[in-house]
Amino acid sequence: MLYGSLRERSYSKLLTLEAARLLEAMGAEVRVFDPLNLPQPDAAPDTHPKVQELRDLAAWSEGMVWCSPERHGAMTGIMKSQIDWIPLSLGAVRPTQGKTLALMQVCGGSQSFNAVNQMRLLGRWMRMITIPNQSSVAKAFLEFDDAGRMKPSAYYDRVVDVMEELVKFTLLTRDASTYLVDRYSERKESAEELSRRVNQKSI
Repeated sequence: MLYGSLRERSYSKLLTLEAARLLEAMGAEVRVFDPLNLPQPDAAPDTHPKVQELRDLAAWSEGMVWCSPERHGAMTGIMKSQIDWIPLSLGAVRPTQGKTLALMQVCGGSQSFNAVNQMRLLGRWMRMITIPNQSSVAKAFLEFDDAGRMKPSAYYDRVVDVMEELVKFTLLTRDASTYLVDRYSERKESAEELSRRVNQKSI
């Protein structure tokens, strides 16, 4: 699970943690990545400990949840940096291909869908199975209590719906994801050829 803010009281983090509790209640094993101290893409080698932690979690997961605040009508740079550090391929392995993805955003004002729409494009680019449902929480500062728990509301109900749908899609595609993303053009290439083609250091 990824969230896109470093604020001390980050509503994208609070929403992510609320979703994590729901997923755990549904039987999922959940890990949340803390983006604090993650360097900007290309500002550090990919051996940086935070980069390795993020990539290991991406490889470990069967499904992902991305949750960003909307800032200036878009996802935050912190959110985009995390996604940018996850490569389309590592050698001949694609760490996100065929995995499920759920999207959420928090808004400081009225409800908007700019951040989730952007992340939906990125999910497609990362060859993920992005579920149809999504969550956008308007005026997020009103939706959490002093303990950081989400208050009962239609917004909370939607978060439950989204996490439930993520679990369902993950279970439905668990044994079929390799088949679903199998491509003729890639079957023609050997692993060595694919690695050479997608490895930018070789260009």
